[in-house]
Amino acid sequence: MALRQFLITPAAGKRLIGKAMAKHPSICNVLAKGTLVIIAGTTNGYVAEEILASLGIDLHFTRRGFFRGVSLPPYKLTTPTGQAMDESRFKGDLILVKGKLQKEQTIFDVVDSLKEGDVILKGANAIDLSNKKAAILIGHPKAGTIGVALQAVAGRRVDLILPVGIEKRVVSNLDNIAQLLNAPGSKGPRLLPVPGRIFTEIDAISLLTNATAELVAGGGVGGAEGSIRLAVTGTSEEVSYTDTLIQSVKDEPPFEL
Repeated sequence: MALRQFLITPAAGKRLIGKAMAKHPSICNVLAKGTLVIIAGTTNGYVAEEILASLGIDLHFTRRGFFRGVSLPPYKLTTPTGQAMDESRFKGDLILVKGKLQKEQTIFDVVDSLKEGDVILKGANAIDLSNKKAAILIGHPKAGTIGVALQAVAGRRVDLILPVGIEKRVVSNLDNIAQLLNAPGSKGPRLLPVPGRIFTEIDAISLLTNATAELVAGGGVGGAEGSIRLAVTGTSEEVSYTDTLIQSVKDEPPFEL
C-alpha cells in the first residue's frame, strides 16, 4: 500500500466535489431517467459546471450570483445575521429533467412534481464527519429552500445529497447546536439538521480513485486559509491517480462573488 498527503484549499475542494458529483451513480441515473434539482449555492455552482460539461451543454453558466446568501469576512458584512444576501444576479436554481435544462426555474417551481427517484442537491453549513450528518443555516422565516425541499424528501422519498467541503466540520452535536441557535431570544441565523447524504472531498477521492482519504490536519496562510490536509492510502496506481486528480484542481482560484 502507498500513502501520500495532499493539501486542498476550499476552492480546490469545491472543484473536486464538482468533478466527482458529475460521475456519481445517483446523478448519472437521474440525468437519464428523472429530475435533478441543483439548489443554488457556492459549492453547487462548481457541481453545476461539471454536470453541464459532462452533458455537453454550453449555457455560459456562471457561478457568480448562483447563491441566495453567503458568509463573508466581518469587514464585508452587510446584514446583522452575519450573511450577505444579494439576489440581484440570481437567475434560478438549476433544474434538469432527463438531462434537459428547464430555464429560470427554482426548487419552489418544481417541488410538487418531484417523485421517488429524483434527486435534490443542496449545500450545507455544518457537518459532523463522524456521524455523516449535516445542518443548514436558516435565514428565511419559512426555512428557505431546504424547508421546501424537505417536503419532497420526507413526503415522497426524493433523494437529498449534500455536497459540502470538510472546512465546514464541527465537533459538537448538531442537534445541540441547533437547540442553542434556535432558542427564543437568540440572534443570528438559525440551524436545521437535515437528513441526506453528505458528499465531501473524502467521498470525491473515494469515488474517483477508489483510494481511501483521511483528514489529518487543517489550515494554512497566504491563501491556504481553511485548507484541509488529507492522507490518501491505496495501491500505487490509486494514489498516483489521486495525485493526478489533485494536480488538476490545485490551482483553482478563490471563489469570487
